[in-house]
Amino acid sequence: MREKSLPSIAELRARYLSGETTPAAVIADIAARAEADRDMNIWIVPPDEERIRPYLDRLASIDPASAPLWGIPFAIKDNIDLAGVPTTAACPEFAYTPEASATVVERLVAAGAIPVGKTNLDQFATGLVGTRSPYGETRNALRPELISGGSSSGSAVAVARGHAAFSLGTDTAGSGRVPAALNGLVGWKSSLGAWPTRGVVPACASLDCVTVFAHTMEDALIVDRIARGLDERDPWSRSLPAPVGRLPSRLLLPRETPVFYGPYAEGYAAAWAEAVRKLAELGLPIEYIDYSMFEEAAAILYEGPWVAERWADLGGFLEANPGAVFPVTEKVLRTGANPEYDAASVFRAMHRLQRFKLEARGLLRDAVLVMPTCGGTWTRDEVRADPVATNRDMGRYTNHCNLLDLCAVALPGGEAAADTPFGITMFATGDREDLIVGAAERWMGGGAVAAAVAASSAAGSPETTLVAVCGLHMRGFPLEKMMRASGATFVREASTAPRYKLYRLPTDPAKPGLVKQPSGGSAIKLEVWEMPLASFGSFAAAIPAPLGIGRVELEDGAEVPGFVCEAYAAEAAGAIDITGHSGWRAWLDSGAGVS
Repeated sequence: MREKSLPSIAELRARYLSGETTPAAVIADIAARAEADRDMNIWIVPPDEERIRPYLDRLASIDPASAPLWGIPFAIKDNIDLAGVPTTAACPEFAYTPEASATVVERLVAAGAIPVGKTNLDQFATGLVGTRSPYGETRNALRPELISGGSSSGSAVAVARGHAAFSLGTDTAGSGRVPAALNGLVGWKSSLGAWPTRGVVPACASLDCVTVFAHTMEDALIVDRIARGLDERDPWSRSLPAPVGRLPSRLLLPRETPVFYGPYAEGYAAAWAEAVRKLAELGLPIEYIDYSMFEEAAAILYEGPWVAERWADLGGFLEANPGAVFPVTEKVLRTGANPEYDAASVFRAMHRLQRFKLEARGLLRDAVLVMPTCGGTWTRDEVRADPVATNRDMGRYTNHCNLLDLCAVALPGGEAAADTPFGITMFATGDREDLIVGAAERWMGGGAVAAAVAASSAAGSPETTLVAVCGLHMRGFPLEKMMRASGATFVREASTAPRYKLYRLPTDPAKPGLVKQPSGGSAIKLEVWEMPLASFGSFAAAIPAPLGIGRVELEDGAEVPGFVCEAYAAEAAGAIDITGHSGWRAWLDSGAGVS
Protein backbone atom coordinates (compact mmCIF):
# COMPACT_ATOMS: atom_id res chain seq x y z
CA MET A 1 0.00 0.00 0.00
CA ARG A 2 1.26 3.46 -0.83
CA GLU A 3 2.34 5.42 2.23
CA LYS A 4 0.16 8.46 2.97
CA SER A 5 3.27 10.65 3.29
CA LEU A 6 6.80 10.32 2.07
CA PRO A 7 9.45 8.88 4.39
CA SER A 8 11.67 11.21 6.40
CA ILE A 9 14.81 12.61 4.82
CA ALA A 10 16.98 10.10 6.67
CA GLU A 11 14.73 7.18 5.76
CA LEU A 12 14.48 8.20 2.11
CA ARG A 13 18.28 8.52 1.88
CA ALA A 14 18.64 5.08 3.45
CA ARG A 15 16.26 3.60 0.88
CA TYR A 16 18.24 5.18 -1.93
CA LEU A 17 21.56 3.92 -0.60
CA SER A 18 20.17 0.40 -0.10
CA GLY A 19 18.75 0.32 -3.62
CA GLU A 20 15.20 -0.14 -2.32
CA THR A 21 14.03 2.76 -4.48
CA THR A 22 15.36 5.51 -6.73
CA PRO A 23 14.71 9.24 -7.04
CA ALA A 24 13.08 8.63 -10.44
CA ALA A 25 10.64 6.17 -8.89
CA VAL A 26 9.82 8.59 -6.09
CA ILE A 27 9.18 11.42 -8.56
CA ALA A 28 6.91 9.19 -10.65
CA ASP A 29 4.92 8.36 -7.52
CA ILE A 30 4.70 12.06 -6.59
CA ALA A 31 3.42 12.96 -10.07
CA ALA A 32 0.72 10.30 -9.71
CA ARG A 33 -0.28 11.56 -6.27
CA ALA A 34 -0.50 15.14 -7.55
CA GLU A 35 -2.70 14.08 -10.45
CA ALA A 36 -4.97 12.14 -8.11
CA ASP A 37 -5.27 15.23 -5.87
CA ARG A 38 -5.77 17.70 -8.72
CA ASP A 39 -9.12 18.92 -7.34
CA MET A 40 -7.46 19.95 -4.06
CA ASN A 41 -5.81 22.95 -5.80
CA ILE A 42 -2.41 22.30 -4.24
CA TRP A 43 -0.27 23.27 -7.22
CA ILE A 44 0.16 26.18 -9.60
CA VAL A 45 3.03 24.44 -11.42
CA PRO A 46 2.42 20.77 -10.60
CA PRO A 47 5.03 17.99 -10.58
CA ASP A 48 5.94 17.04 -14.14
CA GLU A 49 8.46 14.29 -14.80
CA GLU A 50 9.85 15.90 -17.95
CA ARG A 51 10.40 19.27 -16.29
CA ILE A 52 12.02 17.59 -13.28
CA ARG A 53 14.23 15.36 -15.47
CA PRO A 54 17.30 17.69 -15.50
CA TYR A 55 17.40 17.62 -11.70
CA LEU A 56 17.21 13.83 -11.73
CA ASP A 57 19.92 13.56 -14.38
CA ARG A 58 22.16 15.88 -12.37
CA LEU A 59 22.16 13.42 -9.46
CA ALA A 60 24.35 11.05 -11.49
CA SER A 61 27.24 13.49 -11.13
CA ILE A 62 26.79 13.94 -7.36
CA ASP A 63 28.03 11.50 -4.74
CA PRO A 64 24.99 10.66 -2.57
CA ALA A 65 27.22 10.50 0.50
CA SER A 66 28.43 14.05 -0.10
CA ALA A 67 25.02 15.68 -0.62
CA PRO A 68 22.77 15.72 2.49
CA LEU A 69 19.58 16.16 0.42
CA TRP A 70 20.51 13.87 -2.49
CA GLY A 71 17.28 12.95 -4.27
CA ILE A 72 14.99 14.53 -1.66
CA PRO A 73 11.90 16.05 -3.34
CA PHE A 74 10.65 19.42 -2.13
CA ALA A 75 7.91 21.89 -3.05
CA ILE A 76 8.27 25.65 -3.43
CA LYS A 77 5.63 28.26 -2.63
CA ASP A 78 4.95 30.22 -5.79
CA ASN A 79 6.22 33.51 -4.44
CA ILE A 80 9.75 32.05 -4.29
CA ASP A 81 11.81 31.95 -7.48
CA LEU A 82 12.81 28.72 -9.22
CA ALA A 83 15.01 29.36 -12.25
CA GLY A 84 13.19 28.94 -15.55
CA VAL A 85 9.75 28.46 -13.97
CA PRO A 86 7.22 31.33 -13.75
CA THR A 87 6.70 32.99 -10.38
CA THR A 88 3.06 34.11 -10.15
CA ALA A 89 2.47 34.91 -6.44
CA ALA A 90 -0.98 33.51 -7.37
CA CYS A 91 -1.63 36.38 -9.79
CA PRO A 92 -1.32 35.39 -13.48
CA GLU A 93 -0.93 39.01 -14.64
CA PHE A 94 1.99 39.50 -12.24
CA ALA A 95 3.91 36.44 -13.48
CA TYR A 96 7.56 36.59 -14.52
CA THR A 97 10.13 33.91 -15.27
CA PRO A 98 13.32 34.30 -13.21
CA GLU A 99 16.71 33.40 -14.63
CA ALA A 100 18.05 32.45 -11.21
CA SER A 101 16.52 30.72 -8.22
CA ALA A 102 16.06 32.28 -4.81
CA THR A 103 19.09 31.89 -2.55
CA VAL A 104 17.45 29.25 -0.37
CA VAL A 105 16.42 27.23 -3.43
CA GLU A 106 19.96 27.44 -4.83
CA ARG A 107 21.35 26.09 -1.58
CA LEU A 108 18.89 23.22 -1.37
CA VAL A 109 19.47 22.20 -4.99
CA ALA A 110 23.25 22.39 -4.43
CA ALA A 111 22.73 19.91 -1.58
CA GLY A 112 21.01 17.48 -3.98
CA ALA A 113 17.33 18.29 -3.39
CA ILE A 114 14.84 18.05 -6.26
CA PRO A 115 12.31 20.90 -6.73
CA VAL A 116 9.11 19.22 -7.88
CA GLY A 117 6.84 22.21 -8.49
CA LYS A 118 5.36 25.54 -7.37
CA THR A 119 2.51 25.54 -4.87
CA ASN A 120 -0.68 27.55 -4.53
CA LEU A 121 -0.98 30.38 -2.01
CA ASP A 122 -3.16 33.20 -0.83
CA GLN A 123 -2.44 35.79 -3.50
CA PHE A 124 0.66 37.92 -2.80
CA ALA A 125 0.96 36.01 0.50
CA THR A 126 -1.89 38.13 1.86
CA GLY A 127 -4.05 35.84 3.97
CA LEU A 128 -4.00 33.03 6.52
CA VAL A 129 -6.85 30.95 5.13
CA GLY A 130 -5.78 29.39 1.80
CA THR A 131 -8.87 30.51 -0.11
CA ARG A 132 -7.65 33.74 -1.75
CA SER A 133 -6.31 32.44 -5.03
CA PRO A 134 -7.55 32.52 -8.63
CA TYR A 135 -6.02 29.03 -8.90
CA GLY A 136 -8.68 27.73 -6.52
CA GLU A 137 -9.14 27.23 -2.80
CA THR A 138 -6.54 24.83 -1.43
CA ARG A 139 -8.34 22.17 0.53
CA ASN A 140 -7.31 20.86 3.90
CA ALA A 141 -5.22 17.68 3.67
CA LEU A 142 -7.52 15.76 6.03
CA ARG A 143 -10.94 17.38 5.70
CA PRO A 144 -11.50 19.10 2.37
CA GLU A 145 -14.47 21.14 3.62
CA LEU A 146 -12.11 22.95 6.01
CA ILE A 147 -9.56 25.62 5.17
CA SER A 148 -5.95 24.61 4.63
CA GLY A 149 -4.55 27.73 6.24
CA GLY A 150 -2.44 30.25 4.39
CA SER A 151 -0.82 31.93 2.87
CA SER A 152 1.48 28.91 2.36
CA SER A 153 -1.52 26.67 1.70
CA GLY A 154 -0.26 24.47 -1.11
CA SER A 155 3.17 24.02 0.48
CA ALA A 156 1.69 22.56 3.67
CA VAL A 157 -0.87 20.36 1.95
CA ALA A 158 1.76 19.07 -0.51
CA VAL A 159 3.79 17.67 2.38
CA ALA A 160 0.76 16.36 4.25
CA ARG A 161 -0.50 14.56 1.12
CA GLY A 162 2.86 13.00 0.25
CA HIS A 163 3.72 15.19 -2.76
CA ALA A 164 7.02 16.30 -1.18
CA ALA A 165 9.29 15.35 1.70
CA PHE A 166 9.42 18.98 2.78
CA SER A 167 8.35 22.31 1.35
CA LEU A 168 9.22 25.98 1.45
CA GLY A 169 6.71 28.56 2.59
CA THR A 170 6.96 32.17 3.70
CA ASP A 171 5.88 33.81 6.92
CA THR A 172 5.10 37.46 7.58
CA ALA A 173 2.17 37.13 10.00
CA GLY A 174 1.92 33.37 10.50
CA SER A 175 1.86 31.86 7.01
CA GLY A 176 4.56 29.33 7.89
CA ARG A 177 2.78 28.25 11.07
CA VAL A 178 -1.00 28.34 10.60
CA PRO A 179 -0.99 25.85 7.67
CA ALA A 180 1.32 23.58 9.67
CA ALA A 181 -1.16 23.46 12.54
CA LEU A 182 -4.20 22.86 10.32
CA ASN A 183 -2.52 19.99 8.45
CA GLY A 184 -0.67 18.26 11.29
CA LEU A 185 2.88 19.35 10.42
CA VAL A 186 5.95 20.99 11.90
CA GLY A 187 6.39 24.58 10.71
CA TRP A 188 9.87 26.03 11.37
CA LYS A 189 10.26 29.83 11.22
CA SER A 190 13.80 30.91 11.94
CA SER A 191 14.76 34.38 13.12
CA LEU A 192 14.43 37.33 10.76
CA GLY A 193 17.26 37.27 8.22
CA ALA A 194 18.60 33.83 9.17
CA TRP A 195 17.35 32.49 5.84
CA PRO A 196 17.94 34.90 2.93
CA THR A 197 14.84 36.27 1.21
CA ARG A 198 16.56 37.21 -2.06
CA GLY A 199 14.33 35.88 -4.84
CA VAL A 200 11.13 36.09 -2.77
CA VAL A 201 8.22 38.32 -3.80
CA PRO A 202 7.90 40.66 -0.81
CA ALA A 203 4.81 40.88 1.34
CA CYS A 204 6.36 43.10 4.02
CA ALA A 205 10.05 42.93 3.14
CA SER A 206 11.22 43.99 6.60
CA LEU A 207 9.27 41.12 8.20
CA ASP A 208 9.28 38.33 5.61
CA CYS A 209 10.83 34.94 6.39
CA VAL A 210 11.22 31.79 4.30
CA THR A 211 10.04 28.74 6.25
CA VAL A 212 9.94 24.97 6.00
CA PHE A 213 7.09 22.49 6.45
CA ALA A 214 8.02 18.95 7.42
CA HIS A 215 6.65 15.96 9.29
CA THR A 216 9.39 16.04 11.92
CA MET A 217 11.68 18.47 13.70
CA GLU A 218 14.60 16.37 12.49
CA ASP A 219 13.75 17.10 8.86
CA ALA A 220 13.05 20.77 9.52
CA LEU A 221 16.43 21.27 11.18
CA ILE A 222 18.34 19.40 8.48
CA VAL A 223 16.82 21.79 5.93
CA ASP A 224 17.52 24.75 8.20
CA ARG A 225 21.25 23.93 8.36
CA ILE A 226 21.46 24.08 4.57
CA ALA A 227 19.17 27.05 3.90
CA ARG A 228 20.44 29.48 6.55
CA GLY A 229 23.43 31.75 6.23
CA LEU A 230 24.39 35.25 5.19
CA ASP A 231 23.79 36.30 1.59
CA GLU A 232 25.65 39.53 0.95
CA ARG A 233 23.36 40.24 -2.02
CA ASP A 234 20.36 40.36 0.31
CA PRO A 235 19.92 43.56 2.36
CA TRP A 236 17.77 41.73 4.94
CA SER A 237 20.14 38.80 5.43
CA ARG A 238 22.19 38.39 8.58
CA SER A 239 24.59 35.83 9.98
CA LEU A 240 22.98 33.67 12.65
CA PRO A 241 24.41 30.27 13.65
CA ALA A 242 22.43 27.07 13.27
CA PRO A 243 20.79 26.36 16.62
CA VAL A 244 21.84 23.54 18.91
CA GLY A 245 19.05 22.60 21.29
CA ARG A 246 19.15 23.87 24.87
CA LEU A 247 16.34 23.71 27.39
CA PRO A 248 14.88 27.04 28.51
CA SER A 249 14.85 27.93 32.19
CA ARG A 250 11.05 28.17 32.07
CA LEU A 251 7.97 28.01 29.86
CA LEU A 252 5.63 30.99 29.68
CA LEU A 253 1.88 30.46 29.28
CA PRO A 254 -0.91 33.07 29.09
CA ARG A 255 -2.56 33.81 32.42
CA GLU A 256 -5.96 34.17 30.75
CA THR A 257 -7.35 31.21 28.81
CA PRO A 258 -6.92 31.93 25.08
CA VAL A 259 -10.04 32.77 23.10
CA PHE A 260 -11.20 30.00 20.78
CA TYR A 261 -13.46 30.42 17.76
CA GLY A 262 -15.04 28.64 14.83
CA PRO A 263 -17.18 25.49 14.62
CA TYR A 264 -14.72 23.44 16.69
CA ALA A 265 -14.05 26.03 19.41
CA GLU A 266 -14.88 23.60 22.21
CA GLY A 267 -12.58 20.98 20.77
CA TYR A 268 -9.77 23.51 20.45
CA ALA A 269 -10.26 24.60 24.06
CA ALA A 270 -10.09 20.97 25.22
CA ALA A 271 -6.98 20.34 23.09
CA TRP A 272 -5.28 23.40 24.60
CA ALA A 273 -6.11 22.21 28.11
CA GLU A 274 -4.54 18.87 27.28
CA ALA A 275 -1.49 20.60 25.83
CA VAL A 276 -1.07 22.61 29.04
CA ARG A 277 -1.27 19.38 31.03
CA LYS A 278 1.40 17.80 28.83
CA LEU A 279 3.61 20.89 29.11
CA ALA A 280 3.43 20.58 32.89
CA GLU A 281 4.90 17.08 32.58
CA LEU A 282 7.98 18.17 30.62
CA GLY A 283 9.97 18.92 33.75
CA LEU A 284 10.35 22.64 33.04
CA PRO A 285 9.09 25.39 35.36
CA ILE A 286 5.92 27.11 34.10
CA GLU A 287 5.21 30.80 34.63
CA TYR A 288 1.88 32.43 33.75
CA ILE A 289 2.11 35.90 32.22
CA ASP A 290 -0.06 38.75 31.00
CA TYR A 291 -0.30 38.18 27.23
CA SER A 292 -1.86 41.55 26.38
CA MET A 293 1.41 43.13 25.25
CA PHE A 294 1.73 40.51 22.49
CA GLU A 295 -1.84 41.24 21.39
CA GLU A 296 -1.10 44.97 21.23
CA ALA A 297 2.02 44.32 19.19
CA ALA A 298 0.07 42.07 16.82
CA ALA A 299 -2.45 44.84 16.16
CA ILE A 300 0.31 47.05 14.76
CA LEU A 301 0.74 44.72 11.77
CA TYR A 302 -2.66 45.13 10.12
CA GLU A 303 -4.17 47.98 12.10
CA GLY A 304 -1.18 50.28 11.76
CA PRO A 305 1.16 51.70 9.12
CA TRP A 306 2.93 48.41 8.32
CA VAL A 307 0.17 47.76 5.78
CA ALA A 308 1.74 50.63 3.82
CA GLU A 309 4.84 48.48 3.28
CA ARG A 310 2.76 46.05 1.23
CA TRP A 311 1.37 48.97 -0.76
CA ALA A 312 4.90 50.31 -1.36
CA ASP A 313 5.82 47.03 -3.07
CA LEU A 314 2.58 46.21 -4.88
CA GLY A 315 0.59 49.43 -5.21
CA GLY A 316 2.07 50.29 -8.58
CA PHE A 317 1.08 46.89 -9.98
CA LEU A 318 -2.50 47.22 -8.69
CA GLU A 319 -2.90 50.69 -10.17
CA ALA A 320 -1.51 49.58 -13.54
CA ASN A 321 -3.58 46.36 -13.69
CA PRO A 322 -7.16 47.09 -12.61
CA GLY A 323 -9.15 43.93 -11.97
CA ALA A 324 -6.08 41.67 -11.94
CA VAL A 325 -6.04 41.07 -8.20
CA PHE A 326 -8.35 38.81 -6.18
CA PRO A 327 -11.07 41.14 -4.75
CA VAL A 328 -10.46 40.54 -1.04
CA THR A 329 -6.70 40.70 -1.58
CA GLU A 330 -7.01 44.05 -3.35
CA LYS A 331 -9.21 45.36 -0.52
CA VAL A 332 -6.53 44.41 2.02
CA LEU A 333 -3.65 45.82 -0.02
CA ARG A 334 -5.41 49.12 -0.68
CA THR A 335 -5.67 49.82 3.04
CA GLY A 336 -1.94 50.56 2.80
CA ALA A 337 -2.73 53.66 0.72
CA ASN A 338 -4.81 55.15 3.52
CA PRO A 339 -3.71 58.82 3.97
CA GLU A 340 -3.54 58.38 7.75
CA TYR A 341 -0.44 56.21 7.27
CA ASP A 342 1.94 59.08 6.81
CA ALA A 343 5.60 59.28 7.83
CA ALA A 344 4.74 60.48 11.32
CA SER A 345 2.44 57.51 11.91
CA VAL A 346 5.19 55.15 10.82
CA PHE A 347 7.64 56.59 13.32
CA ARG A 348 5.04 56.59 16.11
CA ALA A 349 4.41 52.91 15.45
CA MET A 350 8.14 52.16 15.28
CA HIS A 351 8.73 53.81 18.65
CA ARG A 352 5.81 51.95 20.21
CA LEU A 353 7.02 48.68 18.74
CA GLN A 354 10.53 49.27 20.08
CA ARG A 355 9.08 49.48 23.58
CA PHE A 356 7.24 46.21 23.00
CA LYS A 357 10.48 44.59 21.82
CA LEU A 358 12.22 45.67 25.00
CA GLU A 359 9.39 44.26 27.10
CA ALA A 360 9.39 41.01 25.12
CA ARG A 361 13.15 40.58 25.56
CA GLY A 362 12.71 40.97 29.29
CA LEU A 363 9.84 38.49 29.51
CA LEU A 364 11.53 35.93 27.25
CA ARG A 365 14.99 36.04 28.80
CA ASP A 366 16.06 32.36 28.75
CA ALA A 367 12.39 31.42 28.34
CA VAL A 368 10.00 30.05 25.72
CA LEU A 369 6.45 31.34 25.23
CA VAL A 370 3.88 28.68 24.30
CA MET A 371 0.55 29.50 22.68
CA PRO A 372 -2.02 27.72 20.52
CA THR A 373 -0.94 28.16 16.92
CA CYS A 374 -4.56 28.83 16.01
CA GLY A 375 -7.59 29.36 18.21
CA GLY A 376 -9.78 27.44 15.81
CA THR A 377 -10.50 26.83 12.16
CA TRP A 378 -13.27 27.50 9.67
CA THR A 379 -15.01 25.77 6.81
CA ARG A 380 -14.23 27.18 3.40
CA ASP A 381 -17.88 28.23 3.11
CA GLU A 382 -17.61 30.25 6.34
CA VAL A 383 -14.52 32.04 5.12
CA ARG A 384 -16.14 32.85 1.80
CA ALA A 385 -19.10 34.37 3.69
CA ASP A 386 -16.91 36.57 5.90
CA PRO A 387 -13.38 36.63 4.46
CA VAL A 388 -11.93 39.46 6.55
CA ALA A 389 -13.08 38.55 10.07
CA THR A 390 -12.31 34.85 9.71
CA ASN A 391 -8.85 35.63 8.38
CA ARG A 392 -8.22 38.06 11.25
CA ASP A 393 -9.06 35.33 13.77
CA MET A 394 -6.51 32.97 12.23
CA GLY A 395 -3.72 35.43 13.03
CA ARG A 396 -4.78 36.09 16.61
CA TYR A 397 -1.78 34.21 18.08
CA THR A 398 0.71 34.60 15.23
CA ASN A 399 0.79 38.22 14.04
CA HIS A 400 3.09 39.49 16.80
CA CYS A 401 5.99 37.19 16.01
CA ASN A 402 8.04 38.87 13.30
CA LEU A 403 7.25 42.38 14.51
CA LEU A 404 8.91 41.48 17.82
CA ASP A 405 11.86 39.73 16.11
CA LEU A 406 10.97 36.32 17.53
CA CYS A 407 11.74 32.87 16.19
CA ALA A 408 9.02 30.22 16.29
CA VAL A 409 8.22 26.59 15.67
CA ALA A 410 4.70 25.24 15.17
CA LEU A 411 4.29 21.70 16.49
CA PRO A 412 1.52 19.09 16.30
CA GLY A 413 -0.47 18.90 19.53
CA GLY A 414 -3.24 16.36 19.12
CA GLU A 415 -6.70 16.87 17.66
CA ALA A 416 -9.57 19.26 18.24
CA ALA A 417 -11.93 16.80 16.53
CA ALA A 418 -11.60 13.76 14.31
CA ASP A 419 -9.11 14.52 11.51
CA THR A 420 -8.87 18.10 12.77
CA PRO A 421 -5.31 18.72 13.97
CA PHE A 422 -4.49 21.02 16.86
CA GLY A 423 -1.07 22.61 17.25
CA ILE A 424 1.00 24.73 19.57
CA THR A 425 3.72 27.26 18.77
CA MET A 426 6.86 27.91 20.79
CA PHE A 427 8.42 31.39 20.61
CA ALA A 428 11.80 32.74 21.71
CA THR A 429 13.80 35.88 21.02
CA GLY A 430 15.57 36.00 17.67
CA ASP A 431 18.96 35.27 19.20
CA ARG A 432 17.77 32.19 21.13
CA GLU A 433 16.61 29.71 18.52
CA ASP A 434 18.39 27.09 20.61
CA LEU A 435 15.65 27.38 23.25
CA ILE A 436 12.74 26.54 20.96
CA VAL A 437 14.77 23.63 19.53
CA GLY A 438 15.42 22.26 23.03
CA ALA A 439 11.81 22.75 24.15
CA ALA A 440 10.48 21.22 20.92
CA GLU A 441 12.72 18.18 21.40
CA ARG A 442 11.24 17.68 24.85
CA TRP A 443 7.68 18.15 23.53
CA MET A 444 8.17 15.77 20.60
CA GLY A 445 9.65 13.04 22.73
CA GLY A 446 13.13 13.48 24.10
CA GLY A 447 16.46 13.74 22.38
CA ALA A 448 15.61 12.20 19.03
CA VAL A 449 15.94 15.54 17.26
CA ALA A 450 19.32 16.31 18.74
CA ALA A 451 20.56 12.80 17.96
CA ALA A 452 19.45 12.95 14.33
CA VAL A 453 20.97 16.36 13.67
CA ALA A 454 24.16 15.49 15.51
CA ALA A 455 24.44 12.28 13.52
CA SER A 456 24.13 14.21 10.28
CA SER A 457 27.05 16.46 11.27
CA ALA A 458 29.20 14.23 13.44
CA ALA A 459 32.93 14.79 13.19
CA GLY A 460 33.51 11.08 13.42
CA SER A 461 31.22 10.23 10.52
CA PRO A 462 32.95 7.92 8.03
CA GLU A 463 31.56 10.03 5.17
CA THR A 464 32.26 13.60 6.28
CA THR A 465 34.66 15.77 8.23
CA LEU A 466 34.31 19.07 10.01
CA VAL A 467 36.39 21.94 8.63
CA ALA A 468 37.18 25.16 10.51
CA VAL A 469 37.41 28.24 8.27
CA CYS A 470 38.42 31.71 9.43
CA GLY A 471 38.60 33.91 6.31
CA LEU A 472 37.49 34.10 2.70
CA HIS A 473 35.73 30.71 2.83
CA MET A 474 33.25 31.87 5.47
CA ARG A 475 29.64 32.69 4.63
CA GLY A 476 29.21 35.85 2.64
CA PHE A 477 32.83 35.95 1.43
CA PRO A 478 34.10 35.27 -2.11
CA LEU A 479 35.26 31.69 -1.51
CA GLU A 480 32.09 30.46 0.16
CA LYS A 481 31.23 29.12 -3.28
CA MET A 482 34.21 26.74 -3.04
CA MET A 483 32.79 25.31 0.17
CA ARG A 484 29.38 24.87 -1.44
CA ALA A 485 30.92 23.39 -4.59
CA SER A 486 32.70 20.82 -2.42
CA GLY A 487 29.36 19.80 -0.92
CA ALA A 488 30.08 21.48 2.41
CA THR A 489 27.32 22.79 4.65
CA PHE A 490 27.57 25.37 7.41
CA VAL A 491 27.29 23.90 10.93
CA ARG A 492 27.91 26.68 13.44
CA GLU A 493 29.92 29.70 14.47
CA ALA A 494 32.67 28.99 16.98
CA SER A 495 35.96 30.28 18.40
CA THR A 496 39.39 28.78 18.76
CA ALA A 497 40.98 28.03 22.09
CA PRO A 498 42.81 31.16 23.39
CA ARG A 499 46.10 30.03 21.85
CA TYR A 500 46.13 31.76 18.46
CA LYS A 501 47.08 34.95 16.70
CA LEU A 502 45.48 36.20 13.49
CA TYR A 503 47.43 38.08 10.81
CA ARG A 504 46.41 39.98 7.72
CA LEU A 505 48.76 38.51 5.15
CA PRO A 506 50.33 40.73 2.44
CA THR A 507 48.42 39.02 -0.39
CA ASP A 508 46.01 40.22 -3.06
CA PRO A 509 43.26 39.78 -2.16
CA ALA A 510 44.01 40.09 1.53
CA LYS A 511 43.79 36.83 3.48
CA PRO A 512 43.98 35.97 7.17
CA GLY A 513 46.60 33.66 8.61
CA LEU A 514 45.80 31.75 11.82
CA VAL A 515 48.95 30.87 13.76
CA LYS A 516 48.97 28.79 16.96
CA GLN A 517 51.19 30.17 19.70
CA PRO A 518 53.50 28.20 21.99
CA SER A 519 52.12 30.28 24.86
CA GLY A 520 49.59 33.07 25.22
CA GLY A 521 47.39 34.02 22.29
CA SER A 522 43.67 34.77 21.99
CA ALA A 523 40.41 33.15 20.94
CA ILE A 524 39.67 33.80 17.26
CA LYS A 525 36.15 33.60 15.84
CA LEU A 526 35.62 31.22 12.93
CA GLU A 527 33.05 28.96 11.31
CA VAL A 528 32.73 25.19 11.40
CA TRP A 529 31.51 23.48 8.25
CA GLU A 530 30.87 19.85 7.36
CA MET A 531 32.49 18.55 4.16
CA PRO A 532 32.26 15.17 2.42
CA LEU A 533 35.51 13.22 2.73
CA ALA A 534 35.23 12.52 -0.98
CA SER A 535 35.77 16.23 -1.63
CA PHE A 536 38.14 17.03 1.23
CA GLY A 537 41.38 15.80 -0.35
CA SER A 538 41.10 17.84 -3.53
CA PHE A 539 39.88 20.86 -1.55
CA ALA A 540 42.89 20.76 0.77
CA ALA A 541 45.32 20.19 -2.12
CA ALA A 542 44.18 23.42 -3.78
CA ILE A 543 45.06 25.66 -0.82
CA PRO A 544 48.12 27.79 -1.63
CA ALA A 545 51.05 28.27 0.78
CA PRO A 546 51.58 29.64 3.34
CA LEU A 547 48.08 28.44 4.21
CA GLY A 548 47.16 24.83 4.67
CA ILE A 549 44.95 22.43 6.59
CA GLY A 550 46.00 21.48 10.11
CA ARG A 551 44.37 20.69 13.45
CA VAL A 552 42.55 23.69 14.93
CA GLU A 553 41.79 23.59 18.65
CA LEU A 554 38.35 24.96 19.45
CA GLU A 555 37.17 26.71 22.59
CA ASP A 556 35.54 23.50 23.88
CA GLY A 557 38.82 21.57 23.57
CA ALA A 558 37.85 19.66 20.43
CA GLU A 559 40.31 19.57 17.53
CA VAL A 560 39.03 19.68 13.95
CA PRO A 561 40.73 20.06 10.57
CA GLY A 562 40.91 23.69 9.56
CA PHE A 563 42.82 26.54 7.97
CA VAL A 564 46.18 27.32 9.58
CA CYS A 565 49.16 29.40 8.48
CA GLU A 566 52.87 28.69 8.58
CA ALA A 567 54.55 30.83 11.23
CA TYR A 568 57.09 32.38 8.83
CA ALA A 569 54.29 34.26 7.03
CA ALA A 570 53.51 36.24 10.17
CA GLU A 571 57.01 37.72 10.06
CA ALA A 572 56.89 38.69 6.38
CA ALA A 573 56.98 42.34 5.39
CA GLY A 574 53.49 43.78 5.29
CA ALA A 575 51.88 41.20 7.60
CA ILE A 576 49.64 42.87 10.18
CA ASP A 577 48.70 41.42 13.56
CA ILE A 578 44.90 41.77 13.78
CA THR A 579 44.41 39.44 16.76
CA GLY A 580 42.84 42.25 18.76
CA HIS A 581 39.77 42.20 16.49
CA SER A 582 39.14 38.52 17.42
CA GLY A 583 38.26 37.52 13.85
CA TRP A 584 38.46 38.32 10.16
CA ARG A 585 34.84 39.48 9.85
CA ALA A 586 35.17 41.84 12.82
CA TRP A 587 38.41 43.26 11.41
CA LEU A 588 36.72 44.04 8.10
CA ASP A 589 33.63 45.44 9.83
CA SER A 590 35.82 47.80 11.83
CA GLY A 591 36.99 49.48 8.64
CA ALA A 592 40.63 48.79 9.47
CA GLY A 593 40.96 46.72 6.31
CA VAL A 594 39.94 49.60 4.03
CA SER A 595 42.91 51.44 2.59
